[in-house]
Amino acid sequence: MTTGTRLDETLRFLHQLLLTPSPSGYPDEAIALIERAILALNLAGASIEHTRRGALILTVPGASELHPRAVAVHVDTLGAMVREVKNNGRLLLTQLGGYSWHAVEGENVSVLSVATGNRYSGTIQTDHPSAHTSRAVREAKREEDTIEVRLDIRTASRADTAKAGIGVGDFVFLDPRPVVTETGYVKSRHLDDKAGVAIAYGALVALAADGALPSQTTRFLFSVYEEVGHGAAMGIPAETEELLVIDMAAATVGEHQNSDEYSVGICAKDSSGPYDLRMRKKLTTLCSNLEIPFRVDTYPYYSSDGTAFLRAGGDARVGLIGPGLDASHAYERTHVDSIRATLDLLLAYLQS
Repeated sequence: MTTGTRLDETLRFLHQLLLTPSPSGYPDEAIALIERAILALNLAGASIEHTRRGALILTVPGASELHPRAVAVHVDTLGAMVREVKNNGRLLLTQLGGYSWHAVEGENVSVLSVATGNRYSGTIQTDHPSAHTSRAVREAKREEDTIEVRLDIRTASRADTAKAGIGVGDFVFLDPRPVVTETGYVKSRHLDDKAGVAIAYGALVALAADGALPSQTTRFLFSVYEEVGHGAAMGIPAETEELLVIDMAAATVGEHQNSDEYSVGICAKDSSGPYDLRMRKKLTTLCSNLEIPFRVDTYPYYSSDGTAFLRAGGDARVGLIGPGLDASHAYERTHVDSIRATLDLLLAYLQS
């Protein structure tokens, strides 16, 4: 099975998904988009269910049920929530997921009023943003008490902002700004892990188009709380023998790292410890036999849905792969070659 004809469909779906907000705690819009896309494939015998926390689980029957597998990707992204409406009508934030305030300074956002459902645009900046009025624009720390949202409404007080229905606990969506360059680079916020979700979708497109089955019955978990540490703690059946996690941060580019933006990354170890050696060998062997470009790497400041599954008592062999990602948890970048390589490996794994 080849993936060349499926890459365009994968990238189109990725673009749609990137434009659909889904910070941790706000999964419904993105999950609905994913469900519609999967149902349109008419996968023979497949079934969909939802967890109480909002995750989507797709079960695809395989040629065999003897050795059930699971594939996990996470739909949730980084974001923020209103912590306080300041006296001047601007917003202090609390983070959803972990990132540097420097990475979001100057970013446009949308603020969702939970009370009304209305959305308001704004911009994240420091409380002293102008070089013409304060030296603090260069010297001040970027931290929770100095970063604020300037709303694009006429507000000069807490009361003005309250009249718009904006208050503590409202969600703040970071503008993803997706771009595909002529040279094949894909740039956007939230490639972690919406690129992984799109790759899972691309594999399902390929299976449906060819009328193929996975070698084993496979459960796809689209989790919604990975960025805050408990995404796959539930949703993987106890009988699962192997869990393959697809996550962008499985192949983060950086100093002292072995990953690049043109291969599929295979994670040997992260901050929670080593991933299953048998799974790693299976994945690297598939890559070698099929001439799929790959890099094996370790990550000192990272964990995945595989970690959440294992810490919740899961008993399965766990592997972790993903496209190579530059500037994770900031304005991220990968390449279509890396997306293709990860898609090739996922399809090879499903049919192995």
